[in-house]
Amino acid sequence: MDDLTAVREFEADVAPLTDDARSAARVRLRRAIIQEGRPGALSRRLMLRAAVVGTATAAVAGGVVVAGRREDGGGTDASRMAPLSAAELLHKAAVRSRADSAGTPIPRDDQYVYTKTYITRTFVKGGKRRTWTDQSWMSVDGSKPSRRQEYGKVHHDPPLGKHDVMWPPTEYAKLAKWPTDPDELLERLRMGAQDGQDRRDRTAFVNAVQFFVVPRIMPPGLEAATFEAVARIPGIRIDREAVDGLGRKGVAVSYPKFDFAFIFDATDYTYLGLRLKGSTADVVDGKFRHRDWYHEMRAREALGVVDRIGQRP
Repeated sequence: MDDLTAVREFEADVAPLTDDARSAARVRLRRAIIQEGRPGALSRRLMLRAAVVGTATAAVAGGVVVAGRREDGGGTDASRMAPLSAAELLHKAAVRSRADSAGTPIPRDDQYVYTKTYITRTFVKGGKRRTWTDQSWMSVDGSKPSRRQEYGKVHHDPPLGKHDVMWPPTEYAKLAKWPTDPDELLERLRMGAQDGQDRRDRTAFVNAVQFFVVPRIMPPGLEAATFEAVARIPGIRIDREAVDGLGRKGVAVSYPKFDFAFIFDATDYTYLGLRLKGSTADVVDGKFRHRDWYHEMRAREALGVVDRIGQRP
């Protein structure tokens, strides 16, 4: 029996793969290829997996590369291999997000959002480096006191008042009303900005970043839709040599002339954290005066829902 016949028989009683399942299979295949030592050393079983999946992806020379299957069914065609664009990467990150969040329970209003974030800050002048590991417990609906850690300093936040406004909102019930259609979400993130397309796109990108700066639990599909909305912003760019705050190899997506960037795992497209540039500042005559510029990496180590402050998932 040849391999193609074996594959047909193998698939006969199997339901068609969903996009999420197909993506997950590609990731498993890629990891297996790496463990085998070299592509040419694939076992027969792995070759059958490749045929079932249809395409294989690999991280090559620090970049993210897609290997397409040849039209004649004879394996992959190296001439068709090309780096992913920023938009393609974001779409894959959306698929990863949906797969990871499948089955996640809806948090109760009386619970807390727990986050653990590792932060590294390297100053441009002198190269001094500082690190923090921040943990926070934020009230799901804002009705209870929260404990928030920022650069090592603990803040005890009172319950949100009726007139307190956080944009984008942190309360789960409010986020659940946000659209998960990427086009509708993009318009929401633009906040009605009218003064030029560049201004509208920058506003959308900044608000998308804010979803990940302040601790919050996303309703089903909203994180994935955020990545897909950003993918629709013209001019977004990709950095294939990014590293997050924990030293994990990643791929970054940013907006031109802007210092924020999303960082995703270079192999399975999981969201890892953020990259930004900032400065310490003084206020002189009512104006900010920048002093020491720095580069900062924020790595998301943990995110979950717990019943009380101090508890961990």
